[in-house]
Amino acid sequence: MKPPMEYALLRTFGRAKGRPLSLRQQNLLDALLPHLEVPDADAGELDPREMFALASNEHSLAPPAAEGFSPKEIWLEIGFGGGEHLIEQAKRHPDIGFIGCEPFNEGIAKALVGIEENNLRNIRLHMGDAREATMRLHDGCLDRCFILFADPWPKTRHHKRRLIQEDFIVELARLIRPDGMLRLATDWADYAEWMLERLLRDRRFRWNATCVADWKNPPADHVTTRYELKKLGDMPPVFLDFVRAD
Repeated sequence: MKPPMEYALLRTFGRAKGRPLSLRQQNLLDALLPHLEVPDADAGELDPREMFALASNEHSLAPPAAEGFSPKEIWLEIGFGGGEHLIEQAKRHPDIGFIGCEPFNEGIAKALVGIEENNLRNIRLHMGDAREATMRLHDGCLDRCFILFADPWPKTRHHKRRLIQEDFIVELARLIRPDGMLRLATDWADYAEWMLERLLRDRRFRWNATCVADWKNPPADHVTTRYELKKLGDMPPVFLDFVRAD
């Protein structure tokens, strides 16, 4: 693994606090999350497959969902919000290991509810800035990465806070295996142009779109999120699927 890239970790997400948690959510945050968390920085480099293989049900509080298994692939979702996409994809693909990163405890708590209700064992969670976890992952360990409706930071003076920057694209290219997929989605026109400009400039990613429908229509395997339904952007959503070139 290459040395982790250095980030100033300029904040890329907005609000600091969400709604108060329900009693159930707080209990899951206290009892279930510790068994499903991505190991902290003290653990050093991360091999996702080894992380999933470790069965954490040796602890009295760990549910069956925390049992270890050997994933066929590793998919990462950065900023999963309420967890609708993460949970549904994990249900559809029980043989794939999912890493979900979300900075807010409200989103983490909602994901934990979905994990418990569906008895999912193929999800691990990181509560915090996704870059804290990605910089420790092995080269080429990801088969897919989803960054759906990230904070667009529409004001010009805030553009430096957007997650998709040249240095992070370099990091994504390191993490995603050749022929692996990167899916970006946004409902802000300026951010769509921003992301396209930077990804097309980097020859390690290939955009295979051939017609307008390829980015204006949701991909066949897309899961609509609660945020998406709110229509808070300045245009209908666009979906940009990139392939990691050899």
